[in-house]
Amino acid sequence: MTTVAPESDVRRHELAEFLRSRRERIAPEQVGLVRGRRRRTPGLRREEVAQLSAVGVTWYTWLEQAREIQVSPQVLDALARALMLDASERTHLFSLAGAVDPAAHTPCATVTPALRAVLDQLDPVPASIQNSRYDILAYNSTFGRLLCDLDGVRPEDLNCMWLAFTHADWRAAVVDTAEVNRVMAAKFRASMAEHLSEPAWKTLLARLEGASAEFREAWARHEVVGPGAKVKYIRNAHVGLLHLEYTNLWLGPAAGPRLIAYVPRDERTRERLERLRDLSRAGV
Repeated sequence: MTTVAPESDVRRHELAEFLRSRRERIAPEQVGLVRGRRRRTPGLRREEVAQLSAVGVTWYTWLEQAREIQVSPQVLDALARALMLDASERTHLFSLAGAVDPAAHTPCATVTPALRAVLDQLDPVPASIQNSRYDILAYNSTFGRLLCDLDGVRPEDLNCMWLAFTHADWRAAVVDTAEVNRVMAAKFRASMAEHLSEPAWKTLLARLEGASAEFREAWARHEVVGPGAKVKYIRNAHVGLLHLEYTNLWLGPAAGPRLIAYVPRDERTRERLERLRDLSRAGV
């Protein structure tokens, strides 16, 4: 007689193997860690994943050993970010754990239908809704083509900090990239002060440090800058140089989500934004 393992046992072992395989494919440098001469483990060590995810080393070890322990959606979210899972891998992780993904490609609760309507009404003024971590939660058609083609960016990469330091098109559109990014890093440090222990923030910081020497240099300055309006020049790939002033409209407490609009400073810029809106709506 053949004994069939319970489905829960199969799921736990599949989850353990999946976590191990994802951990072993990530180089320490990708998450801002030093490899060291004596490292024998392929990819990350268990304790490093635990640290990046803000969970206990013993608990994570038990998870990779397929022990019968409960895993919350919040911890799975932290693990998905620490292991740099793409959308399909993240879905697979939550499926194996038998949990509901709280961020499974559903509209953010912050972005109500009314706010989306406001974004659309602001066209051709580029506008987006962002949280304090600089995740881009929603945007109108003009903002979607302002610095790069946001519709082509992976959902997990829709973050202004990540795009500013790693996306070639975004960086090419920013006039005086080095200075703008230095200030962005200082704003990010100020914003992170209230979120130092949160896994999502720690994972984004580790990704940035692992991916960009420019960010590491800016971060090491320990500069702090608060949010505020500022004049910007953006060299758009489709319509040319734009002279803009961006402003924040807070949707809640000052440290929370906000609507950001880029208002044209002159008539030429307004005309070019209208062209950019038309190109965006035409799918160019």
